[in-house]
Amino acid sequence: MQIIFLGTNGWYDSPTGSTICTLINTEKYHIILDAGNGIYKADRYINDNLPVYIFLSHFHLDHIEGLHILSKFCFAGLTIFGQKGTQAALNTIVNEPFTVSLDHLPYPVTIRELSPGPYKLPFPLDCRFLVHASPCMGYRFDLDGKIITYCPDTGACENAVLLAEDADLLIAECAFLPGEKSPVWPHLNPQDAADIASRARAKRLALTHFDAGRYTSTQMRRDAVATVRSYPDIVVGEDELLLQI
Repeated sequence: MQIIFLGTNGWYDSPTGSTICTLINTEKYHIILDAGNGIYKADRYINDNLPVYIFLSHFHLDHIEGLHILSKFCFAGLTIFGQKGTQAALNTIVNEPFTVSLDHLPYPVTIRELSPGPYKLPFPLDCRFLVHASPCMGYRFDLDGKIITYCPDTGACENAVLLAEDADLLIAECAFLPGEKSPVWPHLNPQDAADIASRARAKRLALTHFDAGRYTSTQMRRDAVATVRSYPDIVVGEDELLLQI
């Protein structure tokens, strides 16, 4: 299984990268986690007719703005998953007069709305709401015998720990600088993310969604992660970094 970080910025594109998007390539599926501007690179890594699934965490623009270029791709078919309200949100954003509507793309698109809880899709899935200024869904995937957990925009919360329990890889956001917290606009700093991974006994932690206004260089990301002492294996996300799981 491959995990490719197509975009690792939060908020806006900058020299450090594109807004958030992560691709998971498995034997049977392509799974795209959020659709920031990094999604434009997806066809560099999708060269077959396997099903493509996009999982949206929430509707902040840095997580969905890349959807306007879906007409660039030649997918065999696409299913978009998200929380209740996804259909209405995408009918507004991915539609005239802003961009090509979903029903005019050159391949079929299905939207499926999820409530918190376990699902049996083509693969086992669990999803729970995290803690953010806008309702945000985190996901736990069982793929090729591996557990991959995705916790995007969130503050420290119990649902993040539950989703990441014994995960082979926890992909977590890291919008805040070391020591930074905000109860009004919850996000994680490096230590918060490491604490979640440690409590959940996750085998590996990968950080993404580095706030572009705070982390103005990739070296700042590495320096921030170096302040964490309580978790042994942290991957610092950078655009087009590829992990083998």
